[in-house]
Amino acid sequence: MFFTLPTLLTWTRIVAIPLIVGVFYLPIEQQTANMAATVMFIVFAWTDWLDGFLARRLNQTSSFGAFLDPVADKFLVCASLLVLVHLQRTDVFVALIIIGREIAISALREWMAKIGASKSVAVHMLGKVKTTVQMVAIPFLLYDARLFEVIDTRWWGQVLIWVSAVLTVWSMVYYLQKALPEIRARVE
Repeated sequence: MFFTLPTLLTWTRIVAIPLIVGVFYLPIEQQTANMAATVMFIVFAWTDWLDGFLARRLNQTSSFGAFLDPVADKFLVCASLLVLVHLQRTDVFVALIIIGREIAISALREWMAKIGASKSVAVHMLGKVKTTVQMVAIPFLLYDARLFEVIDTRWWGQVLIWVSAVLTVWSMVYYLQKALPEIRARVE
């Protein structure tokens, strides 16, 4: 299941990272770089939905795909956040909250899997909402201009990335609360 269509789509999100970062180092106008990075991010983020849909539809789900999918998402989001911090389009504090949560929850899930309690930290709707808000905020911040001459993407991106940071903390607290009984049972 290493090279199924769904898994290859997941790999594209990882391959996308140097492309999205690299576009800002090309000798092109800033708005052209912004547009290219935005389009790439949207296309590659869309593969997150598509690979899951195809894996279920083609009956090509695998434990490797289940592992790689969230890793690819986290790489794409974290790399994009670092680009946005570098471009001074988002606050480093927001990036630290989001990236720190991803590391903490990934470690928690790994530990819970080792003790046979991974169901207590299974993906919850709150985490999905957090991810959706991030996936809307990031392209707004990458675009960094008026969309259709009406929508101020920087302003909306800032609002949404802060909402995402709040949801990030909220979802982390949720997962920690779910894991706490298992943690207490193992420590005592």
